[in-house]
Amino acid sequence: MAKLNQKIALITGAGSGFGAAMAKRFAEEGARVAVVDLRLDAAQRVAAEIGEAAIAIEADVSQAEAVRAAVAKTVEMFGTPDIVVNNAGYTHRNQPLLQVDEAGFDRCFAVNVKAIYHMVQAVVPAMRDAGGGVMINVGSTAGIRPRPGLTWYNASKGAANLLSKSLAVELAPWKIRVNVICPVMAATGMLTDFMGAEDTPENRARFIATVPLGRLAEPGDVCGAAVFLASDDASFITGVELPVDGGRTV
Repeated sequence: MAKLNQKIALITGAGSGFGAAMAKRFAEEGARVAVVDLRLDAAQRVAAEIGEAAIAIEADVSQAEAVRAAVAKTVEMFGTPDIVVNNAGYTHRNQPLLQVDEAGFDRCFAVNVKAIYHMVQAVVPAMRDAGGGVMINVGSTAGIRPRPGLTWYNASKGAANLLSKSLAVELAPWKIRVNVICPVMAATGMLTDFMGAEDTPENRARFIATVPLGRLAEPGDVCGAAVFLASDDASFITGVELPVDGGRTV
């Protein structure tokens, strides 16, 4: 039986990587999905692959008006979202902390933290009035067990992780559950920046060696966690910081 039957989901950063995989998986589980991405062409490609159960929306999630417009479009086309996944993310390149410029720092916090603020402001009143909902934030193992070279990114993800727990407590009276998924590094578009080096088998092997289960995260790993947390199977689970990391944070 479909776990998200008749649910309405809005997923940011859904034009590629984890977001695209979640959009497709949520649709397979019966949800209608708003595919939100900075690049409209990427969002349209994913929505087209899903079919009538998806719409494509262009939005820079660091901008309040863009987030409000994305939520409004979702409500117009499908109804109030039952599920919101704040997946869009950004990282500066892995390098010594003194070499990261202010623009890179600001972009990390704008996309990884402030975007959650914008989404809460835009969607929580509608979720509250609809009787509840689910928010899933995509944090990172970097916010639990940080690596040198990604200090400012680590800080932004640490903020996202803790923010999710605080939201869970404050939004609980309105029956809005909030959890955060913390993946280990994956072969997504940001992999080269995470490594701070060319994506070669040798460089990958150095990072894989730090993961007890011996591989990088894959989109399906995150999708499985997200479907569970979004579904009624997790109706009594909120405020959880869930590593999807092959044991990396142990």
